[in-house]
This record gives sequence, C-alpha cells and structure tokens, in this order.
Amino acid sequence: MNSPHDIKGTLSKHRKVSFLSRVEYLLERFSPSERLMLYVLSVLLAGSTLALLAGMNAAVSVTVPTDGGSLTEGVLGPARFVNPVLSISGADEDLSALVYSGLMRSTPDGTVVSDLASNFDVSEDGTTYTFTIRTEALFHDGEAVTSSDVRFTIQKIQDPAIKSPRRADWEGVTVSTPDSHTVVFKLPRAYAPFLQNTTLGILPEHLWHDTKAEDFPFHALNTHPVGSGPFAIDSVDTDTSGSATRFVLSAFRNYALGRPHLNSFVMRIYPSDDTLERAFNRQEIDAIAGIPASALKDLSATGAHVMRISLPRVFGVFFNQGHAVVLADSSVREALDAAVDKHRLVDIVLGGYGEPLTGPIPPGVLDRETISIELASTTPISTAYTQETLDKARTILSRGGWKYDEATGTWTKNKQQLAFTLATGDAPELTATANAVATAWRQAGAKVTMQVYPLSELNINVIRPREYDAVLFGEVVGRELDLFAFWHSSQRNDPGLNLALYATVKADTLLSQARATTDKGARDKLYREFADLIEKEKPAVFLYAPEFLYAVPRDMHGIELGALTTPAERFLNVHEWYRDTERVWNIFTNESAE
Repeated sequence: MNSPHDIKGTLSKHRKVSFLSRVEYLLERFSPSERLMLYVLSVLLAGSTLALLAGMNAAVSVTVPTDGGSLTEGVLGPARFVNPVLSISGADEDLSALVYSGLMRSTPDGTVVSDLASNFDVSEDGTTYTFTIRTEALFHDGEAVTSSDVRFTIQKIQDPAIKSPRRADWEGVTVSTPDSHTVVFKLPRAYAPFLQNTTLGILPEHLWHDTKAEDFPFHALNTHPVGSGPFAIDSVDTDTSGSATRFVLSAFRNYALGRPHLNSFVMRIYPSDDTLERAFNRQEIDAIAGIPASALKDLSATGAHVMRISLPRVFGVFFNQGHAVVLADSSVREALDAAVDKHRLVDIVLGGYGEPLTGPIPPGVLDRETISIELASTTPISTAYTQETLDKARTILSRGGWKYDEATGTWTKNKQQLAFTLATGDAPELTATANAVATAWRQAGAKVTMQVYPLSELNINVIRPREYDAVLFGEVVGRELDLFAFWHSSQRNDPGLNLALYATVKADTLLSQARATTDKGARDKLYREFADLIEKEKPAVFLYAPEFLYAVPRDMHGIELGALTTPAERFLNVHEWYRDTERVWNIFTNESAE
C-alpha cells in the first residue's frame, strides 16, 4: 500500500506533466504568426527583466578603483642620481618621487600630510619640530625606517663635500634622535615653510652608511635605489655605455599611505624631445610630461587626454640699475613694461599655454585647479606688441622727460641714449621670449642688443657676478611662496637670487615677516603688500608663468596635478591613480559605513 508521502509525490508529478501537456497543446493550436509573436514578447520580457535588474544593481552600487594595470611614461634623461640628496635632472626627480617618501607628503591641494611620520608637534616659537615615525614604516627591502635614517639623510645633505642641491634648505638646522622613532629638528629662527622641507625622501642608512663622501655620487644605489615610497625598483635596463634606459617599478604593498592601485610603473628614458615625442606617437609609452606647446598638434592624433596646470614659476626681465644707469630711470622701466603685450607673448612663445604676469607672484599658487583640454591648433601671433602698447610706452617716456629723434629713431634724456643689452640663455623658450620682447622694445624706440649664452655660461659668467644690464630668466617660486631668496637685499650677491639687486627697507621687512609668519592669512596679506610695492617700483618686467602639460591615457583616473612646484610633483598622489575599476554594492563601501 502506498504511503501518504508517495501519493503526494505522485500527484505533484501528475500536475507538472498535465501543465506541460496543456502548454504543448496550446502551442500546437497557435498559428505560425501567433507563435512568433509569443516568442518576441517572451524575449522582450526577458530583456526588460534583465534591464530592470541591471538598473537596480546600478542604483545600489558604485564604481570603485581596483588594483591592477600599469602605466608606461617617457621622460628626458639622463637618470644618474635617483637619490633625494643628489637628484638634478627631471628624470632623477621623477623617479625619486616614485621610489622615496619623507616624514611628510605634499598633497595636490597644497596641504602637507603625514607620510612616514604618524604625527608631529611644533613649538610655540616655531623653531622646534618633533616628529614621531610610524612603527610599521618599512623600506622596500623590509628593513624598518628609524630616526637614525632621517638623521643620516639630513647629515649627508649638510655635508659640503657631497654638494647636495638641497643643502640651503637645511643650513643651520640641527637634528637629534631621542629614540628610534622620534626626530627633533631645531631651527636657528622661525621659518613658516619648513614643514615643506620634511617631504624630503629618506635614505636607508643601513645600505649607505659605509659610503665615503667622495664615493657618494658613484654608488650603485643612485641608479638601483631602495626607498620607502609607493613604488619599488624591480629592474633597470642600460645601454652599451651603462646609462639607464628603462626602470620597471612595482607597487609597494607596505607603503605608509596604502598600496598603490597600479601594479606597476615603467619609466623609459629618452635623450631628446624629438625621440620622446616619436616614442609617444608610436605608442611605445602611454604618458608624456612637460609637453612643449609646439608638439600639441602631433599629439592630437593620438587621442591623448591632456591635463594642464600653471607652474609657480616667474619668467621676466630683471634690471641691474647699477650696471646700466638708463634703467635707473623709473619712466624707462615703466615704459618697457607697457610696451609688451603679454597676452600676445604667451601666444607666441607658449602657444597660449601660460598665464601673463604683472608681478612677482605666479597665478594660483594658493588655489589651483587642474584643467583638462582637447587639443586644437591656435592662430599664430607674429608680434608681442600692438600699436596701443607702443603708444602707451612712448607717452610714458615723453612724460618722463625723454625726447624722441625721428631721424635716428632714438630716445635721449640729458644726452643719454635709451640703449642697453638684454642677456638670456640658449634654451629655446628663453631665446624666443627674448626675441619677442626685444622686438617690442625696439619698436617703441629703445636700442636693445641681445646677448644669448649657453645656460651654464650664463649662470657662471653673467648671473653669478651680476654682469648684465638686463637679464631674462625664470624663477621657481615654490608652493610656499617664499620670496625671500629672490627679493631680499641680503640676496643681491651670489649665491642669492635677487637678480634685480632690489633693496628697500620696507621690502626687507615684509619678506622677513612673511617667512616667519605661520598664519596663512596674515602671510598672504604681507605678500600682497610686497607685490603692490614691486608693482609700483618696477625693478623687473614680469612676463608669464608657463603651464605644465601632461598627456595620459583616457582610461587613467585619479590624477590630481594640483599645486605643482616641479614637474615631479605630478606624482604627489600617484598611489591613488588607477586604470581598473569594479562595481561594488553600497553596503560594502566606506560611504555606507559613514
């Protein structure tokens, strides 16, 4: 006899069979057109269901970065000193930014955050900085980062025998290490931008400690570095001469600020702009930094995503009034400034990718915004002057007591002719700027003789001894806007950078107060007052601040250029860059937890 369970199962099977039989029976009764319609409606129902489910999934999920992918970038060489103590070239600095990390790290928005340091403290008088190093901080070889590594790095920078280009930043600073994770810096006087100095990459003492000063530049670690930054060196390719041509780096999973999203970063080194641009056009590399404006037309064919940001650099003509008495006349300096149409100059020299300047402070130093652009050609401009600028310059000279001789085409005053020399370097951007500016001044009636020197000769034989009437050059102002080295009277002689030999008690007071003031609002107010003073006295003609152009793949995300001081600072948030993504339900993201 069947059990109740068996009877129930039999009835269930019978119902299923009966239902399928009825469906088959109905389908057989359908005409071909009715059957086609049924199939179409079934497909539509299935598609609508899938779309609804996809929409629901999109509504309750977000796209987030995921680890993976790689970026290959090309830079100009050589790369000989991948070492924060010695780095000189752009390639050196780029690789150092990827390999090394400091106690602190600058961010794209201009602030400074903890990196190797877990916290820090500043004394009330602003002269003592105490840092605590993270207990989990490691170098790429697995060794712990300690306070002695920090002390060792600073001592090497301060050693005159090593000739570090960063020595001036640490002059007079003493370093003590109360324990293995505490570092104390004592400054001779308060210096508001000092925190920026602590972003310096730290060397591993255990790998460098036996290296003598004379051997320091020749150590193998300069090209096969070990740091504690976001990426570690995997391999280095060299050419027949031993020069590095390619660095392969991998994500450092123990990086203090978190493992980078990119699995690897490849840096290829090229000897010239032409070879670098060709490599990009052939897609040997994904990214190229510091693109000259002249290359933009060629890059447009690659479909690159180009980012741009103003650099905190000031290009201008600085007057040595003691060397050329004619330039001591305020009306001459004012007229020379008025004669140049700086917007047209930016178009001529930079292809429009720059900001005209009227003073010593570059635009956007405090508040910056990364701009993305679509590549397009611009209408060429032939001159850096207009009839309006020339008329204005001539009016200023006439008002200042200068007389114009139509026959000779010269201005004179008290038997003195308006004539002087303009010196600059042989870099293409400098010579193009000097030619455009000199042409404008000649059109206004000044007799200008150009002197173009190789950059090394310009620095050694012209700038350092201050042997020039006027010099066209660029200044790297920096993120913290410390103008002391460029304009304080104590910096008029080498190695100071006061190229205008400017000296006033009021300016010195403002600059000294600004660098010692830790309150940002008060410091900005002092610098605005200083800029007004410079605008009034015109010891220089300020021309432009160039823009930094960075071409990257369109699927590269997370890049924030922010407040760049040098091109290498494009890597400030490189650990946050990503190419791969995934969708994650909101309940599994940090946002839901908050």
